[in-house]
Formats: sequence, C-alpha cells, structure tokens
Amino acid sequence: MAQGSTGNVADLLTAASEKVPAHPGLLDVPSGRSLSWRQLDAAVGRYANTLVGLGIAPGDRVAVVMSNSLPACVVLFAVLRAGAVAVPLGTDAVPREVERVLDHSGVCFAFGVPRVTDRTGGVVTALPDPVLDDSPESDFAGPSRAGGEDTALLCYTSGTASTPRGVLLSHRALLANAEQCAALRPAPVTPTDRVLLAVPLAHAYGLSGLWQVALTGATGILTGRFDIDTALDACREHRVTTVVGVPAMYQALATAGRDRLGDALSTARMLTSGAAPLDPRTLALFRQETGLSIFEGYGLTETGPVLTSTLVGGVAKPGFVGRPIPGVELRLVDADGRPVAASADPDESLASDFGEDSDTGLVAARGANLFSGYWPDGAGGPDAEGWFRTGDVGYFDADGDLRLVDRSTDLIIVNGFNVYPHEVEQVVGELSEVAEAAAVGVPDDRAGERVKLVVVPAAGVSLTEERLLEHCRANLARFKVPAVVEFAESLPHSVTGKIRRAGLRGSVES
Repeated sequence: MAQGSTGNVADLLTAASEKVPAHPGLLDVPSGRSLSWRQLDAAVGRYANTLVGLGIAPGDRVAVVMSNSLPACVVLFAVLRAGAVAVPLGTDAVPREVERVLDHSGVCFAFGVPRVTDRTGGVVTALPDPVLDDSPESDFAGPSRAGGEDTALLCYTSGTASTPRGVLLSHRALLANAEQCAALRPAPVTPTDRVLLAVPLAHAYGLSGLWQVALTGATGILTGRFDIDTALDACREHRVTTVVGVPAMYQALATAGRDRLGDALSTARMLTSGAAPLDPRTLALFRQETGLSIFEGYGLTETGPVLTSTLVGGVAKPGFVGRPIPGVELRLVDADGRPVAASADPDESLASDFGEDSDTGLVAARGANLFSGYWPDGAGGPDAEGWFRTGDVGYFDADGDLRLVDRSTDLIIVNGFNVYPHEVEQVVGELSEVAEAAAVGVPDDRAGERVKLVVVPAAGVSLTEERLLEHCRANLARFKVPAVVEFAESLPHSVTGKIRRAGLRGSVES
C-alpha cells in the first residue's frame, strides 16, 4: 500500500483494519492482551477523540513514555492521528533528562510521566490511560489531521552538540522508510509474520519495526522490558517468525544454549540487527547454534532510521552493514562535503588504508526518509541537493557493501543508544571532589561500547568510585552510567586545551 508523501502514519492502522480486520495486530506479552487490527484502529480513534477533547491541537508536542506495551502504542498512534507531534521518552530516563526534554520541546501534555503535573507546576497536563476494550467501532471526529511534511515525531538524540538535539521526523520520512524496507527482497516483514518487538520503542529503530508491522498488517509481539526468558518464551509460544533486534539482544539470547534457542526460534525465518555494530563472533555463533543468519543494517534517527541492509546483497557479511536499501542513495564525502573520488586529496583528513583501492570518507545519504532538521527551526537538515552527512566514516568494498570504520565525533553508542561525553562529564563535574573528568567509549562484547570515566580528584579530598557511580545513577539514564572508572593525576590536553580522548581509551596510570 503506497502512502505517498501526504499520508499520516496512523493511516497504516486504517489500511490494515480494512485489509485484515480480524488478524491479530499487537499482542502484549506481559498482560496477555491482544487487539486485532480493527480493534486497534478503533481504540486509536477513540483515544484521538479524547486528546482533541482535552484541547490537543495539530502541531502540539505530546510526550509519551514508550514502553513496549499495548497502551503506549495506542497513545502514540492516537497522538499522530490527532495531528499532534509525539515526543518519545525512554522508560529508564531519569527525572532531570525528562524535565530537560519537556522544557526544550515545549510539551503541553504527557503520557506515562510520573507526577508530571507536580514537577512542571501544572504547565504539562498528564494524559489518562487509553481504554482497550474489544469494540471494533470508532470514528475519529477531530479536525483535519496532519500528514506529509508535518512533523510526526520529535526524537531526542545525542549528536554533535553538547546536549541531546530534537530530530524532526515528518510523516513523509517515516512512511517512506517503512516502504523502503518493505521493498527489500526478501522482505524483513511480510503480512503473515509474527514479529518480536523487543527493541525499545523509544528508539527510532524500535519504532521502525512497529511501522513495518503496521504497514504489512503482520502481528507484533510486544515483550515489555527485554530479558532472555521472556523473549525466548514469547518466540516459542507465539511462533515468532521475525526478530527485530540489536547486537546485545542476540548476544544475550545466544547464552541460552543450542537446544533452548533452537526450540524458541524453530519457526523463525528472518533475524535483523541494527542500532550498533554486530560483532562477527555473534553472527558466527548464531549460525552455529541455530543455522540462521543475522542480517545487519545501519542508520540514524535523522534518516528515519534505516539506510542500509545486508539483505540487499543477500549475504550476512561479517563486519559490513550492507548496501543502500531501495530509495536511498549513499556516497562518501570529505570534510567539506565533496565526494571523495573527486577530492583533490581524499586522504588529507581521513585515513583510507582499510583496503586496497578503497576510498574512505564521511557517509552522506539522500532519500525521502531523511529528517526535516533539528528542533525548533529545522536547522542542520539535508542540504539544498538533499544530502545529509551522517558523521560516520566508512568505505565500500568491491561488492558495494559499506563498512563503518570510525565516527567523526566522540559519540559513545551503548546498545544503540547515544551517549554524549559532555553530558556525563557535566553530571560528574557537579561533585565538588572532582577537579576534571573525561568520558570515552570503550569496546564491550555485549553493548558494543560502554562508558569509561577518567577522573582527576580535587586536591586534598577523598573520592571513591562508589561516590561517583551513586551520583551518576541518580542523574543519568542507566545506559549512560559509567561501567569503568579510573583515577588519574591529570588528563592529556591539546595545545588549545581540548582533552585528547583517544589516549584515554587505554589504561591511565594515576
């Protein structure tokens, strides 16, 4: 079903309701509750009417704590149907992170945020829970709904700024990316699939799986918070055929052993991974334990999110993230945005010794799936020719598959979630016992990367690792809390005073 450039993401539910009304749409594993596509479309329509009745108007920002649950999905689609802008929040976001997003985005209404009215002085109104009954009838009676270039999501993600930035994703971009993924062969999601949705739906990649399920009229299996037992039991009991995952999930599942894993995935036909690099050892282990390949992809929140997939070439190639999916163009550029092949000296700022005849550069993308810029004014989006530089560095092999070799920023990616070092350093710097601190990413077999903190204590004070971690746990989301803490007498600096982070990824002697 082609949505075109003018559709609303919530139209996907209506189309599925018309095509396969009685087919199970979403199943909530913890509660055991499920709704057919007709029931889901009706529940969304009723809640959209509730939102309009509360005064929500097209363009208003509405914060939604996106647990992998049926109520959260109904609220999300209803916000979009009412023409408002959904601002997804993670279930593990700490109060100061939530408050920063609410303030920066200008949110007026929120779902699932504890005590939001008290904490915001009544500026933000708490939304009620949706009614999830079996009624198949409900007509949305709101005003003209949003669509096309109107903003659907305002997703906050760490980027090149010192604080997370709000990414403006239009209905056009989200629908385009869902259709681009559906055009892959074999398709990652088909109408007969039962899809495990265990990647957090606060993440653009997790939402991508939800859009694909709705687009095809498949069945989404919502697991709540991921854990090995719940995921494996859900796969077995609901005969899951497709898993949308991240490397840490697959590494965790592999520990269950061949017999249990093989039993749980006996009906699986498709395993995909994204949001972080997949360790080749995990790919090999899964092949050994299950006989299944994991097809890897690559993308960013700003790109809707999927850009590449090894499904394009049909081979799960260790260390590579595949070729551009249908409708996406990729090229490598230098620091000035010029294609590396046309650059006078492509090696001037970027090493290209990763393969014979390889040109290494910054990955730039173009396609209908790209974002509209950053909140609030749309700055930083694609250029006049539609190209967006991702900040990732890579090269193409002889088959046209992309390999990522570095990032041009100091961004740390933990389980696919972005951590900006400055944010961690700012929190740690609140302690009077800290003279200076630096956060860097170090490799981790399970999470891809983890946060390492190097601290210079203030003179004449006592500072313990537990004191640091206690403060971080209270003021940072769990994935941002340092996993490694080292103490040093000083930090290395450049002649301009900037911290030289590269040297901190190894050991530091105090």
